[in-house]
Amino acid sequence: MIKVTINLTSDHKIAAFTVEGHANFDKYGSDVVCAGVSAVTIGTLNAVESLAGVVPDVEQGGKGGYLHWQVPELPKETDDKVQLFLQGMVVALQSIKDSYSDYIKISFK
Repeated sequence: MIKVTINLTSDHKIAAFTVEGHANFDKYGSDVVCAGVSAVTIGTLNAVESLAGVVPDVEQGGKGGYLHWQVPELPKETDDKVQLFLQGMVVALQSIKDSYSDYIKISFK
């Protein structure tokens, strides 16, 4: 199962997110749930870099399917853009969860 943890600030902004595990929906290389989650998360980080000008310093690796990004302190205008991208990411991940709830869990802390 893929576990997504979204860390929120006291004012409900996304402070960080972590994705870990594998869906095991299908064999490696054919798993549409893993592919979807990877496309959404990496696509979001690419958008943050290309469109908001923030180079994400991510932790990733291992066979455990691990990705973590802590949102840095940013000027308000930039942070507003980054938050919009991250909120879009959460909506997309929740859409995947709606279709494949046995393979992905999303929690907010």
